[in-house]
Amino acid sequence: MTTDVNRAEWNAMDFAAKDNLLRIVREEAEAFFALAEVPENWQMPTAAGHWQVRDIVGHLVDTTEGYIDRFETTRGGATAEAIAPITEMSLNADKFALEFRSMEREELLARLRDAFGRAMKMFEEVSAEDWGTFMITHAYMGSVPAFFYPIGQLMDYGVHGWDVREGLDMAHFLSPDAADMLVPFMFVLWQATTDTSRLKGGDLDVAVRVSGRNGGVTRIRVTKEGMTYEPGTEEGAQVVIDFDPASLVLTAFGRARSGTPLGDQDAARRFAGLFFRI
Repeated sequence: MTTDVNRAEWNAMDFAAKDNLLRIVREEAEAFFALAEVPENWQMPTAAGHWQVRDIVGHLVDTTEGYIDRFETTRGGATAEAIAPITEMSLNADKFALEFRSMEREELLARLRDAFGRAMKMFEEVSAEDWGTFMITHAYMGSVPAFFYPIGQLMDYGVHGWDVREGLDMAHFLSPDAADMLVPFMFVLWQATTDTSRLKGGDLDVAVRVSGRNGGVTRIRVTKEGMTYEPGTEEGAQVVIDFDPASLVLTAFGRARSGTPLGDQDAARRFAGLFFRI
C-alpha cells in the first residue's frame, strides 16, 4: 500500500520528492548518454520526427543551457524573457537543434555533459522554500516554479531517451519511474497544447483514469475557451479513458495513440485529436 510519505516522494510539486526526482533524472540521463556516446549511433534516426541522435543531443544542449541561463538571470534579480508562444516551440526547437550539426561529436557531447552537471548542481541547491515559489520564466510556457525545470529535464532525457531507443529498434520500455513522476504534468502539457479550433461537435467532458504511483481520476473539460482539469470521478463523463503511466506520457507527447476509451467513442476520438505536438 502506498503511504502518504511515499506518495509525496512521487509528487514533484512537493519538496519531499526532490531527491527521488533528481535520482530519476540522473538515471535517465546516464542511459541516454550511454547510447548517444556510441559513435555508430550519432546519425541514426530517432522517433523524434526527422531528428537524428545528434540532433537530440543538440536540442538538449540548447534546452539545458537555457534552463541555466534563466535560473541565473532570475537569481540575479532580472526577468528572463520568453522566446515565443508554445505554438512556435517545435519550430524554434528544430531550428536550434539543427544549428549544432556543425559541431564535432566529441565537442557537442562534452558540452552537454557539462551543461547537465551544472543544471543538476543548480537543482540540488534549490531550497524547500524556493521549490514551489521561486518563479522563473520558461522559454515558451510563461512563469513556472523551480521544480518545473528538473521535471523538464526528466521529459528531455526520459522521452528523448525513448526516442533514441525506438530509432535504434531496441527492445525497450519507457522507464516506470520516469513515467510515474511525469503523470501529473501530462495534464499541464495537454492543457498547453490544446487547439480549440479543432473542437468540433460541442464541448467535451472526459474522465482520464491512470494507474501507478500518481494514479487516480482526472476530470477534463474542453470548451472553445480551452481545457481545464481537476481531480474527480468518472460519474457523468462522456467517456472514461484508461491509461497506464507510460502510455499516458507517450500519448501526451505524440509518440503513441494509446488509452482504452469506455463510453462515447466519438467523444474519445474528438478528444484525441485536440492536441498539437511540441
